Amino acid sequence: MMNLIPPSRLHSHTASACDSQCHTRPSIAIRISRLLICGLIAILVQPALPSLSAQDSTDAPYPPHIVGNSHLRVLPKAPNGRQYQLHIGLPDSYGTDKDRRYPVVYVTDAYWDFEKMMSIRGSLVYDKVAPEFIVVGLGYAGNNLNYGDLRRLELSPVPFGEPAESSGKAAEFLQMIKNEVIPFVEGNYRADPAFRVMSGASLGGLFTLFTMYTEPDLFQGYIAATPAVSVGNEWLLEYEDAFSKSGKQLRARLYMTVGGNESPDFMSSILRMNARIASRQQPHLARDFRVIDGERHAGMQFESYVRGLRFIFEPLAPETGPSTFP
Repeated sequence: MMNLIPPSRLHSHTASACDSQCHTRPSIAIRISRLLICGLIAILVQPALPSLSAQDSTDAPYPPHIVGNSHLRVLPKAPNGRQYQLHIGLPDSYGTDKDRRYPVVYVTDAYWDFEKMMSIRGSLVYDKVAPEFIVVGLGYAGNNLNYGDLRRLELSPVPFGEPAESSGKAAEFLQMIKNEVIPFVEGNYRADPAFRVMSGASLGGLFTLFTMYTEPDLFQGYIAATPAVSVGNEWLLEYEDAFSKSGKQLRARLYMTVGGNESPDFMSSILRMNARIASRQQPHLARDFRVIDGERHAGMQFESYVRGLRFIFEPLAPETGPSTFP
């Protein structure tokens, strides 16, 4: 392997090699030959220099990418011993329209889905198919956290898997949202308490449906993307049945989806849940369901949120139907 000469020494090294020979005044042919050899050494070494510079440049400090109009708010430690962090995205007009209150979209798994919601929001507002709204991502404070374990613990309404005690705390999590998160958001931001939306995907979608049947008056809209209805041997179907038999009414908007290329068992549970909801007499529940064609479990979530937000906010949308521009 070729030994590379450091850039700072390359010129002096090759020059001294030639100069020491030039004092003997050899023939012109020999001198030209030696100059060509020196030049060849420089040519062979030079291609490695950009890679050295590129390697050094990776250590240079660059500014991080920051999501605009966003806050990170760490809540005091909750009664359950956990500490939550809210990812809050404010609308563009928030700083100038001081008297305006905004609907709020709460989304689970903030560490994954907050930026999804923020990027989608701009497009919907531009198209005038949704009003400006605040995004609140539900997450956790701390470093090196195992999000998989935390969401399994708090987004599942019933224990599943092993160990069982590491899941099934959704009821506790919902009460924390009701008693801690919502009062904090509505006390510190110009949030409209008349229009709250709960949303989430997978276990977050399961939690969204659980929330609808547990606290039916807490939110006015629900987006359940590929909800994990299969958890606990389809426990949610039994929970829905008990709700229906109680005679309680749902007064909300619900958008639910499943990916067309999800696993058959997972998909069939969601289809059964949709059929169950459709069979109920809930005249004040506006609902829509869609199979996201060709998509698997994760890829379908963007389209689910785009369509879901548009459906949920249809009553508040500045415009509906075909666009007049562009």
